[in-house]
Amino acid sequence: MKTPKDKFMATVKVGEKGQIVIPKGARDLFGIEPGDQLLLLADKKQGIALVNYDAYKMFAQAIFNAPGDDSEE
Repeated sequence: MKTPKDKFMATVKVGEKGQIVIPKGARDLFGIEPGDQLLLLADKKQGIALVNYDAYKMFAQAIFNAPGDDSEE
């Protein structure tokens, strides 16, 4: 069976300090390098997600810099 190049799956073990290692295949897939900052999002029902912090920061800045409706109600 051929593995898709845009997907990755692995198990990880939580260490004594609550840390996990992001497997090399996942780091390669997302271009995660040592020193990169990731944003951890957690929802009790949906689980945990890691997001590239720089991409999130650019998204947030775009929202705050977006032109708004300056008309008064």
